[in-house]
Amino acid sequence: MEVLIEQIIIYGGTGILCLIILIVYLRRQNKVSKITEQKIEKAKIHGLFEPLSLHPVIDGGSCINCGSCVKACPEKDILGIIDNRATTINASNCVGHGACFHACPVEAISLCIGTEKRGVDLPHVNQSFETNIPGIYIAGELGGMGLIRNAVRQGQQAVENLIGKLDRFGDAEYDLLIIGGGPAGISASLTAKEKGLKSVTLEQDTLGGTVFTFPRSKIVMTAPMNLPGHGKVKLFETSKTELLELWNTVLDRNKISIRENKKVEEIIEEDGRFTVKTKQGDTYTAKNVLLAIGRRGTPRKLNVPGEQKEKVAYRLLEPEHIRNKNVLVVGGGDSAIESALLLAEENQVALSYRSDVFKRLKPKNKERITAAIEKGEVEVKFNTNVKEILDDKIILTEAIDGQDISMPNDLVYIFAGGELPTKFLEKIGIKITRRFGYAILKHKKNQN
Repeated sequence: MEVLIEQIIIYGGTGILCLIILIVYLRRQNKVSKITEQKIEKAKIHGLFEPLSLHPVIDGGSCINCGSCVKACPEKDILGIIDNRATTINASNCVGHGACFHACPVEAISLCIGTEKRGVDLPHVNQSFETNIPGIYIAGELGGMGLIRNAVRQGQQAVENLIGKLDRFGDAEYDLLIIGGGPAGISASLTAKEKGLKSVTLEQDTLGGTVFTFPRSKIVMTAPMNLPGHGKVKLFETSKTELLELWNTVLDRNKISIRENKKVEEIIEEDGRFTVKTKQGDTYTAKNVLLAIGRRGTPRKLNVPGEQKEKVAYRLLEPEHIRNKNVLVVGGGDSAIESALLLAEENQVALSYRSDVFKRLKPKNKERITAAIEKGEVEVKFNTNVKEILDDKIILTEAIDGQDISMPNDLVYIFAGGELPTKFLEKIGIKITRRFGYAILKHKKNQN
């Protein structure tokens, strides 16, 4: 009898302890869920809940509530937990690191572009990065993968995938012609050299592609990456200048020269090879072509009177050389905010944005611009559009009441995004489709 009582006490005590632990756990999870729900409501109010580019999509049926994705994300409050399942919060702030994708132990995350309501135009590419035209490949931002580290990885993978297919084409001057001297193009150039391919790389502007147009102090990396011909790059809070210096060093060491200021205008398939012609009159032949030109090579223009004036620019290269000017920055994205903050150090800066609130800023940029507005360092004109650009002033129109605002002006910097080179791709014959919630990166178990 005493043994029975003792067993009842032991098992009963264990059961009560387990119950207490369960209650504490459930209360904690409930608290976490409420905090996440509050963050989501706040994100919706500030227009940060809907994703704008590459973002994670979580399979709730597979998620085990381990929190690995939340911990792995290098950004702030992109992911959270509700009812024991991971979910997105400030999806607009996601820059597509993919850390959550790799951290998930049950492969419950896919990286997607576009949503069920908002489509994104993307060229057709298969898992080998080859388009519907055999021999023409796409890597990097043009295919939806804009983050530098991911673009570098894709440039390398695309070259590795085409190596086994070189014999299917006729004779040509080059095994591979790479178009674009940005992250994907540089990585592809290094990989081609590593694999013994005869290749040439053409860049319409300057080495670095879109990265070169970033403001001097813009942070362009937040995680390490593997660079072909060099190894692991462990740089954090990296500036544009540091990254460009690294690329130049690695290219020089591998005896690779990017041919700058060579804008490709035509790609023709003939006699089992590709003939590539540039605006400058150069002609090349290649067995394969890799497009690493990005989605924003052509700046989107406002199409307003006066936009052709010399004082109008679409990129900011040397902000430290601009002093004592009345500057207008147009746009509400990270590039516009960062440029406005840099220019505000030595100039009178106003910022025109068509919406009533900044909707897609990284947390650090949002904090900095909010502080600058409070200190009077940057004047922000929400709900405005540029109506006309004159020699000594600029005319804005208020979206709500249609009233015009006249402001003294010396320089205008427009950051309205870029345009997909649709006509160029269609001329080549590459198919383009508007994708809704399209998975750019998903685990093999989820691939059909």
